[in-house]
Amino acid sequence: MAENANTQRTSDSGVSIWLDDLSRTRIESGNLQQLIAEKNVVGVTTNPSIFQKALHQVGPYDAQLKELGRIDVEQAVQELTTTDVRNATDIFHDVAEQSNYVDGRVSIEVDPRLAHNTEETEKQAEILWKKVNRPNAMIKIPATLEGLPAITATLAKGISVNVTLIFSLERYEQVIDAFIEGMVQADQNGHDLTRMGSVASFFVSRVDTAVDKLLEANGSEEAKALEGKAAVANARLAYELFEKKFNADSRWAALEAKGAHRQRPLWASTGTKNAAYSDCKYVDELVAPNVVNTMPEKTLDALADHGNGAPSIEGTYEESQQVMDELANLGISIKDVTDKLESDGVAAFIDSWSSVLADVQAGIDRVNG
Repeated sequence: MAENANTQRTSDSGVSIWLDDLSRTRIESGNLQQLIAEKNVVGVTTNPSIFQKALHQVGPYDAQLKELGRIDVEQAVQELTTTDVRNATDIFHDVAEQSNYVDGRVSIEVDPRLAHNTEETEKQAEILWKKVNRPNAMIKIPATLEGLPAITATLAKGISVNVTLIFSLERYEQVIDAFIEGMVQADQNGHDLTRMGSVASFFVSRVDTAVDKLLEANGSEEAKALEGKAAVANARLAYELFEKKFNADSRWAALEAKGAHRQRPLWASTGTKNAAYSDCKYVDELVAPNVVNTMPEKTLDALADHGNGAPSIEGTYEESQQVMDELANLGISIKDVTDKLESDGVAAFIDSWSSVLADVQAGIDRVNG
């Protein structure tokens, strides 16, 4: 089959389409290869919730669990997940080569329980990188305050990083600074900048879910008019920040001259959670050059079926700032919202990780009698 017209238009507008899902079944069935061929998918992201869903399945992982034997459960999880990521990076090898390692990336996350431990995050990032052992992998590190120095230190070792759980403009600016400093150090340490990559995963739909609840509680006409606007406005202002920061930083200009790639904004949490909104809302309203949109398959299918994919960010900054100003006028603090979303996001991933450990322990017990 030929590439889909809607996903092709989205890609042509500058958006790299990544799939927000991975499982052994998807890899072994040929489905991942099919999505590359037919729907312009050029990368994959994983997280503890995605692996929870994959590893909960009885069957696909049994052979490897049998081979591993009665191994420590945390070591078993690492073996299972890095095997999937390694196999997926191999599927994306040609995409990585053809895009000069901008795309063709597959991300794997450090243990979310380390989100507030800089040193242990840095250690595990290096362990995972060596374990996957592929140049088109990316290690996901959360954008907590403790995560920021770990991001810099990990990049300094020549390791590609996907910075996750970014909700606020303030934190995003700190992430860009951490990235540039990490790349400066990587250059000083003699690493090949042309093979390194990074994305800043800015979460979208969860912002609307949280803000819309506050707007509904307000109940005024002004509040109702703002429903469904906060998340896109927040992300568009993040893109404005991306343009400003990278265009104005002299350190970055020197790195770019050596072949370094910009840390692109990645729109995460792009599945529509409110049925009243378009199921392509967080794709079609966030189209611009040099961005990634990582989509659950349901959203990817919606885009392929009836998405637009035309540029939609340029010229919206003033309008987006107005949305933020109007929210503030109603007493809604976007900082309070995004601070809570960050802590809730870390907690949710820790819960998922606990389930992963329980499921894999059950699998070890089952296949080893």
